[in-house]
Amino acid sequence: MRVEKAMIDSPRAARHTAPMLRISDISYSVAGRPLLEGASATIPAGHKVGIVGRNGTGKTTLFRLIRGELTLDSGRIEVPARARIGGVAQEVPSSETSLIDTVLEADVERAALMAEAETADGHRMADIQTRLADIDAWSAEARAASILKGLGFTDAEQQMPCSAFSGGWRMRVALAGVLFAQPDVLLLDEPTNYLDLEGALWLESYLARYPHTVLVISHDRDLLNRAVGHILHLTDRQLTLYSGGYDTFARTRAEQRAVQAAAAKKQEAQRAHLQSFVDRFRAKASKAKQAQSRVKMLEKMETIRAPEDAARTVFTFPEPDQLSPPIVNLEGASVGYDGTPVLARLNLRIDQDDRIALLGRNGEGKSTLSKLLAAKLTAMEGRVTTSSKLRVGYFAQHQVDELHLDETPLQHIQRERPDEAPPRLRARLAGFGLGADQAETEVARLSGGQKARLSLLLATLEAPHMLILDEPTNHLDIESREALVEALTAYSGAVILVSHDMHLLSLVADRLWLVKDGRVAPYDGDLASYRQMLLRGEDKTPKPAKPDKPDKPAAPAKARRPSQDQVKELRAELRRAEARVQKIEEMREKLAAKLADPTLYEDDRAGDLDVWQKKFAEVEDGLARAEALWMAAAEALDRAKAG
Repeated sequence: MRVEKAMIDSPRAARHTAPMLRISDISYSVAGRPLLEGASATIPAGHKVGIVGRNGTGKTTLFRLIRGELTLDSGRIEVPARARIGGVAQEVPSSETSLIDTVLEADVERAALMAEAETADGHRMADIQTRLADIDAWSAEARAASILKGLGFTDAEQQMPCSAFSGGWRMRVALAGVLFAQPDVLLLDEPTNYLDLEGALWLESYLARYPHTVLVISHDRDLLNRAVGHILHLTDRQLTLYSGGYDTFARTRAEQRAVQAAAAKKQEAQRAHLQSFVDRFRAKASKAKQAQSRVKMLEKMETIRAPEDAARTVFTFPEPDQLSPPIVNLEGASVGYDGTPVLARLNLRIDQDDRIALLGRNGEGKSTLSKLLAAKLTAMEGRVTTSSKLRVGYFAQHQVDELHLDETPLQHIQRERPDEAPPRLRARLAGFGLGADQAETEVARLSGGQKARLSLLLATLEAPHMLILDEPTNHLDIESREALVEALTAYSGAVILVSHDMHLLSLVADRLWLVKDGRVAPYDGDLASYRQMLLRGEDKTPKPAKPDKPDKPAAPAKARRPSQDQVKELRAELRRAEARVQKIEEMREKLAAKLADPTLYEDDRAGDLDVWQKKFAEVEDGLARAEALWMAAAEALDRAKAG
């Protein structure tokens, strides 16, 4: 019942031993509710492991147990005695120390040796210099600067004091510090929540190359597919380690659940057959012995339980009425703060069926553009024309922080809908995954994901024609993110997305706008090419899909460009193609479930099996054709946009 670990400032001499994290039969409860019961896992040295599980299952608690901040009920957690465990506990305090010096101080041994070198002499000075050389202390500043740059800090900002930055930016400094210190076991809890897309991509690449063991709690599918080689799944108070990234884990998990469900169904049929024999022949003397034998078989049969389906995660966005296009049109607009423009010469159009992702490094103006579109900022010059009936829903992370902590979700929504009956208000909350218990719980006691759901509900309450989402997936687990994708796909209004979640952007957005150097222009490439550009460190803005200056002569090009109606029809055809694929996939799933029925493979049902296998083959062929049509529709739309 103990945790064996070393502190972050343990001597670095143990770096070349092989640290291993061994979790043996641990149990831990909170207020009588068990989070872990007899859970075990072994993490070999150097492994990169993503920890997944629904919100509330105890992932962060597991980290606190590993660090020794909590006491186990039973079991033990072991790491080699001299191994260093490090993680980001809280943001860097606001101080006058520069960012670069703050990061350098995170390497406790180097900082102590450098301080001692100021007064040491003789043999001690020689020992210090030798040790500094061993730990490569002289390249430390360049390495710290590289990490800070990867997390979004310019050379000039690295020399500024921590007090000049907000809490979110100081969290990045804290992350830079622990990465610079290079602990033997690195624990990261949702590190991308306070990063933008560019910072998240850099971290993904950095973790993949990290020289020691990494455990990262994350709901970012791309990070879990690219940066880690194993998944540790926390569910039903148990830990299970899977090889591969998240997609491999998801497939393996689905296959296991299907096999378990089929086995449970087969056993249920076997039990019913045995019980039927017992019931029929127990009273007959000639069959009593056989009946008793079957009773014993029933008693010895170990129950195989079908996997329990978790409560489905949902978002239900109200449907807006349709407005004539465009719903927003910007002509020569500029926007900024205190008379200083951040973005200028904006010539943009948004229709109600647009799905637009805003790309660009942090500080380029993505949030400023979002606020302009949401009418939270006014244009400094130029013209912004909107439909007279336009309703806009706006979600940003700061709104989650502005919820009333002493009020319940029901009280929040009652303030907005005072005339609606409580059952209707509760139904609205349930439509965003906030059940009866959460409806009456003070916001201060809700999880981060539940607070985000409440904020999303409040942002969409008026059935907006345009929904602007600035980092909507922070604190949402993977199931909630998938539910958000489904809701946005079904939503008939325009969507403007700012997110570091590439998976979300790839599934929702069909247009990309690059915000850079005070301008906003369509981005010619796709998300994969944008990702590669960022990883290569290229700052060159891709050539925009159409001229920035509206007065530049381009009549011939305009004559060849497809009309807005043609583009709209191509979008409609793409959605019809997507619907066909989805319908056939649903049919395929039903047939696959039918083929998974064990009774279908009994000898007297060979004819039925042939029929169902033939139907499945036909559906597979139809799915391939539907996917080909879908790809053709997508390519036609891409050509039209680029034309």
